[in-house]
Amino acid sequence: MNAVGRLTRDSSIVAWRNLLNLRRTPGSVIAALVQPVMFVLLLAYVFGGSLGGADYRTFLMGGIFAQAVTFNAAFTALGLANDMDKGIVDRFRSLPMPRMAVLLGRTLSDLIMSSVTLIVTSLCGLLVGWRIHASVTDALVGYLLILLFAFAMSWVGAAIGLLARSVEVAQSAGLIWLFPVTFVSSAFVSTHTMPGPLRTVAEWNPVSATATAVRQLFGNPPPDGTPVSTAWPVAHALPYALGCACLITTAFMLVSLTRFRRITLA
Repeated sequence: MNAVGRLTRDSSIVAWRNLLNLRRTPGSVIAALVQPVMFVLLLAYVFGGSLGGADYRTFLMGGIFAQAVTFNAAFTALGLANDMDKGIVDRFRSLPMPRMAVLLGRTLSDLIMSSVTLIVTSLCGLLVGWRIHASVTDALVGYLLILLFAFAMSWVGAAIGLLARSVEVAQSAGLIWLFPVTFVSSAFVSTHTMPGPLRTVAEWNPVSATATAVRQLFGNPPPDGTPVSTAWPVAHALPYALGCACLITTAFMLVSLTRFRRITLA
């Protein structure tokens, strides 16, 4: 079997093992599914009335999708750190399998989990009045973009999990960056009212680009009267979001592989 075939086979086996292991940790599955639903209900009905009502709930969902898959990076970090702590990675190291298969299997299993999260979040959005006002092709591209971004975020989580020296550190480090990254963005509100430097950061934030591109693809414009930024990442949200997802995946895949080699050779 050639190298690509071996990598595909071994990655699939590791991914399947990770999915089966979720039966032992149902709490993590429940958290991954309940968290986006909680944010939808909280933002749509607690803050949504003062931000545009029904129009805001439609606008909100693009940001919720981007936030939900970003938060799933924490589960990648925790799962990988837990495998190392229990010696699972050492067992894999003794097997005739590519090192990449261990990491790719983890990110693929978490991508499947993100797909389930995406389905549940979409159903919750439909219940609060969100609808897709675009063609089937555009909607499909929108969902594929979210999954591509989810795959990129899983590699960020993998790097954090490998760099952490314990499960506890991975749990803290896997969460601490998520709130500023998702909230300093246009995921939930327009960046127009933010202070100058903060607005620039929010406009160039990949979460903002993904949320904006998804809204454009789903036909979910901002509420009437909401200021719209004219910055380049906003005007070219789809290509910028695609570029960011590919760049993040490549960069953190290299970081993860480098760190994994050092761990396995230690």
